[in-house]
Amino acid sequence: MKDGTDLILETTIAFLQIYIVLILLRMSLGWFPNINWYSQPFYSLSQLSDPYLNLFHGVFPSFLGIDFSPIIGITLIDFIIELLSRQLKPL
Repeated sequence: MKDGTDLILETTIAFLQIYIVLILLRMSLGWFPNINWYSQPFYSLSQLSDPYLNLFHGVFPSFLGIDFSPIIGITLIDFIIELLSRQLKPL
């Protein structure tokens, strides 16, 4: 039987995996210039993902018009998921 710590870790990992999907969706939709980011559901998506991605905008400059902040953000989240996964107890 799993204890409370495993439940918290699994929930956190699931949340982070969903957040990665949101970042990937935001990144993919960024290629479409005609999207109005102030209409729903795009506004909610940008409100959820942009504050986190803005942390990494100054780390690496854009190269050939490509913003690397989502890649850095996803890599960091993936690293955290890996660390949390190692803390889970095997069945």
